Amino acid sequence: MGAEAGKKPWWQGAVVYQIYPRSFLDTNGDGVGDLKGIERKLDYVASLGVDAVWLSPIYPSPNRDFGYDVSDYCGIAPEMGTMEDFDRLVKEAHARGLKLILDQVLSHTSDQHPWFQESLLSRNNPKADWYVWTEAQEDGTPPNNWLAAFGGAAWSWHPLRQQYYFHKFLKSQPKLNFHNPDVVDACMDVLRFWLDRGVDGFRLDVANSYVHDEHLRDNPPVPMAERTFANWAHAPRLQRHIYDANTPENEWAMKRVRKVMNEYDERLAFGEFSEEPSMFGVYAGGMDRLHTGYTFDFLEDWTFQPKVFRTYFDELLMPLEHLWPCVTFSNHDIVRPVTRWGGGQGDDQLAKLALMLLMTLKGTVLMYQGEELGLPEVDLERKWIQDPVGDLYFPFSKGRDGCRTPMPWEAAAPEAGFTSGAPWLPVPDYHRVRAADAQEKDAASVLAFARDLIARRKAHEALVTGEIRFIEAEGDAILVFERVSADERLLCVFNLSRNETVWLLPAAPKGEVLNVGAVTRDGTSLKLGPRSGAVFSL
Repeated sequence: MGAEAGKKPWWQGAVVYQIYPRSFLDTNGDGVGDLKGIERKLDYVASLGVDAVWLSPIYPSPNRDFGYDVSDYCGIAPEMGTMEDFDRLVKEAHARGLKLILDQVLSHTSDQHPWFQESLLSRNNPKADWYVWTEAQEDGTPPNNWLAAFGGAAWSWHPLRQQYYFHKFLKSQPKLNFHNPDVVDACMDVLRFWLDRGVDGFRLDVANSYVHDEHLRDNPPVPMAERTFANWAHAPRLQRHIYDANTPENEWAMKRVRKVMNEYDERLAFGEFSEEPSMFGVYAGGMDRLHTGYTFDFLEDWTFQPKVFRTYFDELLMPLEHLWPCVTFSNHDIVRPVTRWGGGQGDDQLAKLALMLLMTLKGTVLMYQGEELGLPEVDLERKWIQDPVGDLYFPFSKGRDGCRTPMPWEAAAPEAGFTSGAPWLPVPDYHRVRAADAQEKDAASVLAFARDLIARRKAHEALVTGEIRFIEAEGDAILVFERVSADERLLCVFNLSRNETVWLLPAAPKGEVLNVGAVTRDGTSLKLGPRSGAVFSL
């Protein structure tokens, strides 16, 4: 089953819109977004011109990591609604031509999941080895040096088992044991449960971490000469995570997922690969691994320099001929790009430029809610911090709550139209002025630009599925590349700096396809204002 021979898969070059359900729209006044809220805004989502919607977790959870600690893989969180609400959402999305993709968190569960509650009872119960348990060392310390992504050791002691269990994240997120075939089978049945309900695919959370090293070997340190501020800012980044995750054996787990997806027509599985980018091509691409995925190379960039984008495509992706990539600048875990790349509490010119770059790079586009409004990161007071990362490092790092605040729908409404109650996170004034209803009335808004940009992208096959070829440009201001299809050749030129610059075109273009900012052409001389760009047909 799957795509017909020779037919381009629907997801190649598609634009996928990520919704963080807790913060999209609340319809019952409890301050938390819900499935009915998503359904109510489907016309808005469809109006963007996107092809698919990806929902962050909607399953029952104690919400210590806000849905990424699942306590029931086959249910709907009560605060989100009911299974009937979900089935209706799938139907309504499909009626608008939108695919629906779910987040799946198969690497770990909540400690409240029935599987773990049974596993911890004894060393010989039916689910005793469904999680990663091991003995303490003679002095009572953990078995190795693995560190959890949210700080501290990746092992916690449980007095009932008198053993340590492994958790790559919070201690309340025990790691499933993918060396146990019964665990793998159960997880594959979870995928089938949702596929049978009509979902079109999955985003796989930390897809690089399903299979750990069975020998529990120590992770090696990052060499001193290679360490940057990012390593020193968080202790787990001082080791190379090649045994607690990113193992060669993880490839077969990705193959198991793909085998399930191939049982259904036109489904998509893409993975999050947050560590060891060199393993990206091992886990995704080709006919038997995940369809695609993304790394954090762009998501964690604060420089906005051309070499970041050239290096990613030329050095990481070019050798991987079998792999069609995803491109993404933003999601629920990352400081919003407008703030990250210098916009502070807002910079609509920068927001437009980033969107145009996102839509012209080669790949399936992953766009996060609010990116189409140019929303910046929210600077939260301590009383609002709920994310465990922010709780650990505040005020030096405020965690991920700042990119998870509610969508501003109505500039003049209480809580910007998100809820009739008290929102779980606040809506600042610098989001309120960028509310969707205000931008709907402004032909020069980021929202209007985003809609036009997506429509123009779809009109040019070179931008959707064409190849990408970078052209060398001196300095750290200009990024230049071509997108080429069988019938079209486009030249994309961006000035990523805050200064005006001039670049000589290699040939006189036929016409201008897209532009943002101040761009003027005199023959083959191209003058680009600060944070500007243009796409030309050749």
